[in-house]
Amino acid sequence: MNQKLSIVIPAYNEAATIHHILDKVKAVALIGNLEKEIIIVNDCSKDDTEGAIERYRSQNQDLNIQYFKHEVNKGKGAALHTGIRCASGDYLIIQDADLEYDPQEYNILLQPVLDGFADVVYGSRFMGGNPHRILFFWHSLGNKMLTFLSNAMTNLNLTDMETCYKLFRTPIIQGLDLKEQRFGFEPEVTAKIARVPKIRIYEVGISYYGRTYEEGKKINWKDGFRAIYCILKYNLGR
Repeated sequence: MNQKLSIVIPAYNEAATIHHILDKVKAVALIGNLEKEIIIVNDCSKDDTEGAIERYRSQNQDLNIQYFKHEVNKGKGAALHTGIRCASGDYLIIQDADLEYDPQEYNILLQPVLDGFADVVYGSRFMGGNPHRILFFWHSLGNKMLTFLSNAMTNLNLTDMETCYKLFRTPIIQGLDLKEQRFGFEPEVTAKIARVPKIRIYEVGISYYGRTYEEGKKINWKDGFRAIYCILKYNLGR
């Protein structure tokens, strides 16, 4: 039996773009002859995200798409918790429902794991020669400060702790007791992964096609302060 990659996609008000990202996921030919399991978690969207997903499923019945929805809005972290819990693949990657990250790069993250070197791989927007959209100076500075603070607490040397693209051996991520309901997921999972005995964490360069707020970007300065709180809480308060 072939091994499988679970692709967890949290979705909130992504009716306009969800079919585009699913087309990109469908088009990826995974190395190692891996199969795909696409897990979409609709976090009580107010637009027609559910209708867009159901139409896509009916038109692409060859794809293994598992659909779940929250009856109340709980946050991105909560949607990820649902997707992680329901995953059945050997490996798991997180994919935002927007178009900021390119699924064609799954294989870049998979390679160190399939080669037997890594248990977890982070896709860094700040290393390598891949394309990066130029957007907000303060966002970039904030990301680097959060990564620096996280590294100081975990004793890792990541360049991009806040990246969406994180790939795990599924039993490892399912074995963590994750709490954060919103954007605190990134610092929490990093703190807890860093404490797994003999964990092998790698980082690879990826592309980044960032969105503006007008184009649907959701994270803001309040989430930055929450990230600082989570870095301190899940490292000092363990």
